[in-house]
Amino acid sequence: MKQKISEYLNSRFGFFLFAVVLFWLKTYLAYHTAFSLGVDGWFQQLILLINPIATTLLILGLSLFVKDPKKGYTALIVLYIFNSILLFANITYYREFTDFLTIKTIFGSANATKNLGSGVIAMLEPMDILYWIDAFILIYVYKKKVSKRLDTRVFKKRWAFVTLGAAILVFIANLSLAEISRPQLLTRTFDRNYIVKYLGINVYTVYDGIKTAQANQVRASADSSDMSAVLDYLGTHYAEPNETYFGQAKGKNVVYLHLESMQQFLIDMKLPDSTGVMSEVTPFLNSLYHSNDSYSFSNAFHQTGQGKTSDAELMMDNSLFGLPQGSAFTQIGGDNTFQSAPAILGETGNYTSAVFHGNVGSFWNRDNVYKSFGYDYFFDANSSYTLTDENSVEYGLKDKLFFKDSAQYLEQLPQPFYAKFITVSNHFPFPKDEMNNTFSLDTGDETIDGYFNTVHYADAALAEFFQYMKDAGLYDNTIFVLYGDHFGISSSRNKTLAPLIGKNADTWNQYDDAMMQRIPLIIYDPGSGTGKISDVYGGQIDVLPTVLHLLGVDTASYVQLGQDLLSKNHEELVAFRNGTIVTDKYTILGNNVYSTESGNLIYQTPEVTEAVAAIRSKAETQLAMSDHIINGDLLRFYTPDGFVPVDKSEYSYLNSPAQLQQDVAALGDLNTSLYYKNNGVSSVPLYKTNAPELPANQAAAGAAASVTAEPAQTETTE
Repeated sequence: MKQKISEYLNSRFGFFLFAVVLFWLKTYLAYHTAFSLGVDGWFQQLILLINPIATTLLILGLSLFVKDPKKGYTALIVLYIFNSILLFANITYYREFTDFLTIKTIFGSANATKNLGSGVIAMLEPMDILYWIDAFILIYVYKKKVSKRLDTRVFKKRWAFVTLGAAILVFIANLSLAEISRPQLLTRTFDRNYIVKYLGINVYTVYDGIKTAQANQVRASADSSDMSAVLDYLGTHYAEPNETYFGQAKGKNVVYLHLESMQQFLIDMKLPDSTGVMSEVTPFLNSLYHSNDSYSFSNAFHQTGQGKTSDAELMMDNSLFGLPQGSAFTQIGGDNTFQSAPAILGETGNYTSAVFHGNVGSFWNRDNVYKSFGYDYFFDANSSYTLTDENSVEYGLKDKLFFKDSAQYLEQLPQPFYAKFITVSNHFPFPKDEMNNTFSLDTGDETIDGYFNTVHYADAALAEFFQYMKDAGLYDNTIFVLYGDHFGISSSRNKTLAPLIGKNADTWNQYDDAMMQRIPLIIYDPGSGTGKISDVYGGQIDVLPTVLHLLGVDTASYVQLGQDLLSKNHEELVAFRNGTIVTDKYTILGNNVYSTESGNLIYQTPEVTEAVAAIRSKAETQLAMSDHIINGDLLRFYTPDGFVPVDKSEYSYLNSPAQLQQDVAALGDLNTSLYYKNNGVSSVPLYKTNAPELPANQAAAGAAASVTAEPAQTETTE
């Protein structure tokens, strides 16, 4: 047996396979010891095991095309070492930055030189020898065994091509399995971790290179003259603020509450609970929606594309659309220049800004994009929250625990602050959780049945958070912006859902699907008393100018494609990435035009055709302007008076809690945080939650059950 192995190693193809196995095992070891890829279940483990094979066969297989045997062996070893360098560079970089190397980082970043050059020694650990011992073994076997009895036979190229074909087939199988586990993996690009987890380091590097080249080509062709068309458009598109509301919330804290998968049909909806009693699905949201302190919008739509949650964030912080394909966050968001809400408020009102998210920071490339937006702090699962199987769901920390654990950081933020909380509990596939079930439904669709329970849980978490804000003394000086990020129930399930929302499944059509894209949008300003329920048509693109005008910041000089929803000049036109357009009069779906009010199909007279053509032109122009701005990074060519472009190198989220402590200590008596004003007495003990995951001494069961916003409003106004 030993003799046969020795003879096989002495053959060129045998030595090649030996190298492939070595590198495969090393890569799989690195996946488990050096990276946090979030592998869940045997199927993902299987994909992880397979994914190094294809590219290892391909890269090392190039040596088989070298005709001269000795040069072929040398080429194999050189390719092996270079591939090992790429893997090890990612290991050391990930150790420091919890992210993978990008092409821009490797070739163009000053940080790459600093961190991967002189700083690399400091990042080394004793166990790193494990990632190189295979290379020494390969060289040793070649020197001691192979070179002494060199296989001088000419290696037939057809076997080299067979190896290449095998690599391609393995990759196709790998990609197919990856698509089963994570559909649209390469088109939506959720996270660099996902590409590596499903397809491997080498595929990720090539993919990143292609995306970088595409972005660079568009960016390189843009110049300052391209900004002229954008500014001309904004000059005619801008909607002046309503004098009644402008500056009403000036100087107040701003809290954005990103409500995962919330849809408008949930407002005021009732279902039989486990005891058979008809109960509100979202009692707390309902109370806010009808409060006289709320600006509630009954016809607000999400406008996200393939970027889903990340598209919503882009619009809410920048009033710019996501891209037609993929996610702007992951494709170019970390490199572009922005005029984002955190930066605008930081400069106009000395706001401190922070994002709270109970998932890893690299998801949707947030840890890079937020730096470009100018967020001061990013509290995520890497540095700020502890996740376990009991306290988390697939996308992060459960909402009740997330809000509770965030209080310790919120109370430390100097005021005024601009804080965004990204919830995750109400996320597809809306898994059943016996501890948080309220409604017992049996529609035949587990996704729909689970949705109402996770929605109800998320609503209860919001109620607890608002009660804390009241008890802590932050409530009265804060304006809250609550919004659904995108649909939760997909169009393919809407007919099953129809009876629950009072619709007929048999008559359900594409118009109904379009109306299901409405989301809750509530701007809650405690104590204002000037709220209303508005039926004006608008979308996420319109929220930023609306909020800034309430805060007393005129948006005329900023590049924002939305319009103030409270403005008398607001144009009721909602453009979607899939071509759908909704106005107060028409809903345009492909070649069909419906009456928005009645839902009836409209016969297209010449007058209707002309009106629809004008609407299409406006919608297409708005979307095109956004794409032009983002793809060409045009905001680098235009800076509003008094605005200082964000320098992302000034931000680091490696340990935001520690950074916050350091920053507030430096402020001294200038510190305006709640914690400082309370003379170092924490408000965290005031947080009450009935989260079943917590021991009884850490929770107050039912404490927030009766929390409502008051007073209520019933009138619907324009």
